[in-house]
Order: sequence, then C-alpha cells, then structure tokens
Amino acid sequence: MKIPFNKPFFIGNETKYISQAVKSGKISGDGMFTKKCHDLLEKRYGFKKVLLTTSCTDALEMAAILIDTKAGDEIIMPSYTFVSTANAFVLRGAKIVFADSNSINPNIDTNTIESLITAKTKAIVVVHYAGIACDMDAVMALSKKHNLLVIEDAAQAIDSFYKGRPLGSIGHLAAFSFHETKNIISGEGGMLVINDEQFIKRAEIIREKGTNRTQFFRGEIDKYDWVDIGSSFLPSELTTAFLFAQLENIELIQKKRLGIWKRYNEELLLLEKSGKIALPKIPNYATNNAHIFYIIFKSIEERTALINKLKQDGILAVFHYISLHSSPFYKKQNADVVLENADKYTNCLLRLPLFYDLKRKEQSLVINSIFDFYKSK
Repeated sequence: MKIPFNKPFFIGNETKYISQAVKSGKISGDGMFTKKCHDLLEKRYGFKKVLLTTSCTDALEMAAILIDTKAGDEIIMPSYTFVSTANAFVLRGAKIVFADSNSINPNIDTNTIESLITAKTKAIVVVHYAGIACDMDAVMALSKKHNLLVIEDAAQAIDSFYKGRPLGSIGHLAAFSFHETKNIISGEGGMLVINDEQFIKRAEIIREKGTNRTQFFRGEIDKYDWVDIGSSFLPSELTTAFLFAQLENIELIQKKRLGIWKRYNEELLLLEKSGKIALPKIPNYATNNAHIFYIIFKSIEERTALINKLKQDGILAVFHYISLHSSPFYKKQNADVVLENADKYTNCLLRLPLFYDLKRKEQSLVINSIFDFYKSK
C-alpha cells in the first residue's frame, strides 16, 4: 500500500532512552522510565494512581480482579467494542450484558443502561470510542443510585476530556492503551488508572504476581510474600523508555493529529451536506483527541465498494469492530439480542488513515479518491 492505515513513528528520544535503560543495568519492570511515565501521567492528568501494564487488555483484566468479579456477576458494557473489554470479565466468570450504542456516535447509549441493571449487576464499563467521551454524568448518577462500580475503557482516549475532566479520571478504574495504533505508542503497552483509593494497595500486589514485592522495594516491609492472586503485568523498561519519549511530546503529537482530523472533516463536509455520508459527531461536553477519523455509510455494500476503490488507489481504509453480541462465542451461550445502532456501526463505519507521519499530499490522495468514488456513482 502507498498509504497504510497506520504507521508507527519516532518523535524524538525513543532510541536514546532505550539505550539509557540498557546502560542503567535494569530493563525489567518498574525501573526509572516506568517511574518517569507514572509521575508525568499523574501530574498532567491528576490521576490518583497510575500503573503501567503490558497492554490495555492486562489493565482491564486487573480491573476485573480488583472489583472481585465472580461467577454470576453481571457486567454492563457496549456491544460495539473490542473483545478485550468483555474478555477481562468473562475470564473471571461474569455474564456480559450488552447495551446498544447511541444514534449519534458509537458510544454506549446511557438511556438504555438502567433497564439492564439487575440485582446481579456489579459494574458498568464504558468505552470512549474514538477518544470521544461518553455521558459520564449519566453513568456516574446510575453508579451512585444502584451502588455500582464504573470502569472506563479509555484505550483510545488519552488526552481527551469530559467537561474539562480527563477521561480515565472519572470512573473508579480506567484502562488505557499504548498499542502502535494509538495516539501515544510503545508498540504494546497500557496502563491502569486507579481513582478509588481502596484499590491502590491491592492493584500493586496483583500487578506483581500476587506478591507485596512493590512494598518491599520501597522499604515498607523486610521481605515479600505471596499474598493474593495476580500475574506479571509489568512492562519492560525498553517499552517504558520508548513511551516516555512519546509522552514528553504529547502536545506536538496531538497538534499534528488534530490538524489531520480537522482537514478530513472540513473537506468531506460537502459529501455529508449532500446526504452521501455522515461524519463524526462530538457532543458539546466532549473534546476530540483525533484518535480516529471515521465515515458512516448508508449500507455495507457502499462501504465495501469504497474500500475496494481506495485499495485500487493504494490506500488502506478499514472498518472496525464486529459487535460482540453477534459473535459466535457470545451467541453460543446467549439468546439473540437486537442492538440496531451497534449493528449499524458494524456494517457502515469506515476508518481513514490517520497517523503522525501522514503527509499532506497523502491525505489529499485519500480525500480525492473518496470524491472520485462519489463522482462515478
């Protein structure tokens, strides 16, 4: 492909910091670059406690353990999400209760959540799709009313806000991704954000294979023991060294991505005004972190035709999730569920190339190819 969907990038000191980590004599987890990342993220976003993980999936699995997810518990979440959102809780024995997306964007329809709550409901998991905030006031009101925990799947939501509050800082727990497709990258990588103090001590233990090793290294105890369940969730210092170089430059990265996003939006607006496509809608309570630029088509056939046209022009554009309520794994164990908006996004949403190194002339090729497609129709 002349123009890929995504392309990993260097922003500055990635290789320099990796070299420093090696020379320091420690490249396993929780070294100096992990601490630098923790400090930067907690200071910048006001998170109560940050713990870097090997992936967002691991952060979600830690969250499922922290809230003591058990067989018979019900967890409400949107169907239009990545499988990790559900898997983390299924692994602990929970039943997943899927909610529909809303009509203006793929985020959970908060108006449908209360009807799904039962005596078995333990938590609500929201997914901030494309880095656009869900209606968190509505979610937290339900949390308070029904005594439920809230977990933010903020995989795509770094540096995005809800009414001035950073996403990931509102629920009891949150999970972020630094996968190579995200705004800030480290290849693989993620973080758990802990906003409720009751979870901090246990989170450190779960992350260190169920031991109180972290307390030992801080000098708080004279030896460490196996005290809980857990696993090895720590990223290596090579990963966090790369990540720190990116985090140092988050404002530069975001400025570039926002410029690309805004140009797509401005130039494709003509097609939306003529009724051919729909563009992303951002509620007035949310900011845009330019994680994804997507188009909504009228049918799966039209989307497929444009994907093929772009491919012929050397451009890779991709659809996104197959809604989890329609997956073979879920349907094998549950009755059919009708979620019309989730199905619409499954069939009609297309993501355009958006990455830091996307050149202006490359973006022009993408835009022109889309206009050519509609001229020929």
